Amino acid sequence: MLRIFQFLYNLRAFILFIILEVVAVWLIVSNNSPQGAAFFNSSSRLIGSVLETQSDVSDFLSLAEANEILVNENAQLLEELDLAYNQADSMYIPMDSTFEATFAVKGARVISNSLRFSQNHLTLNKGKKHGLKPGMGIFNQQGVVGRVKSVSENYAVGISLLNTDLLLSAKILSSDVFGSVQWGGGDSKKARLLYVPRHVQASAGDSVVTSGFNAIFPQGIPVGIISSVTPSTDNPNYLDIELDLLTDFSKVSYVYLIENTQLPELDSLYNQAEIPNEF
Repeated sequence: MLRIFQFLYNLRAFILFIILEVVAVWLIVSNNSPQGAAFFNSSSRLIGSVLETQSDVSDFLSLAEANEILVNENAQLLEELDLAYNQADSMYIPMDSTFEATFAVKGARVISNSLRFSQNHLTLNKGKKHGLKPGMGIFNQQGVVGRVKSVSENYAVGISLLNTDLLLSAKILSSDVFGSVQWGGGDSKKARLLYVPRHVQASAGDSVVTSGFNAIFPQGIPVGIISSVTPSTDNPNYLDIELDLLTDFSKVSYVYLIENTQLPELDSLYNQAEIPNEF
C-alpha cells in the first residue's frame, strides 16, 4: 500500500494536470452552446460505435446457439412436411396406414468429422436422451451425409458417406432406375453408382437421389450429379457411373437426422426371411 501511495505522490503533478484539464473541458462545454453541442454529438457517436461493436461481438458468440435452434426448428418443419405431403402416383390404391413409412426428423451439430481415412466417421452433439438411435439417416441442406452407427447418452457416432463400407440405395432421377452409391476412397467429392444395367440411358448431368428402398432415407434426398458414364470393366452387364457428390464434407457443421419409425419391424421381417439388409 505504501508503494502505491509513493507512486501516486511521484505522479502528483501529472494527476493534477489531468484533473484541471477535465475541469476546464467541462466548464467550456457547460457554458458554451456550440462547443457543448459538438462534444455531445461526438460522444454520442463514440458511445454508439462502442455499443454497436459490443452487439456485434455478442451476436457472433451466440451464432452457434442460434444455428442449433434453427436446425431443430427446420427438423420439425421437415417432419411436418413429410406427414402432409403425399407424392402423386399413376394409380391410387387405398392402403392401410400401417404400410406407410413415417419419418421423424431431428437436428444436431457435428463436433468431429474425418475425411482422410477409408472408413470415415462423424460425431454429433446429441445422443440417446435426445431421441437419437442407431440406423438413423444423416443429411443436411446439400444432401446425404451418412448414417448413425452408435449412440451414448449425450453423443452419437455416424458412418460418413465417405466410408467404403457404406452402400446407399439411390436412383437416377430422370429414369427412376436404382442402384447403390459407394465411395471408393480418395477424392471426397466423388463416388460411384453401382449395379445400373448397361441398357439404361444415363448421361452426365443427371441427378441422383435416394430411392427410399432401404427404409433409412425417404426417396428424393439429393446425393450427387452424374459426371461420367462408361461400360463397366469389372462386369459387362453394368455401367460404370461416377458421381460428383453434392455434400461438401469439409464444411459439414449442422445436420438433420431422420428415423423411419417402422424400421425395427422391417429389420425383424428381413431376419425372419433370412434376407441380408446390406444398406
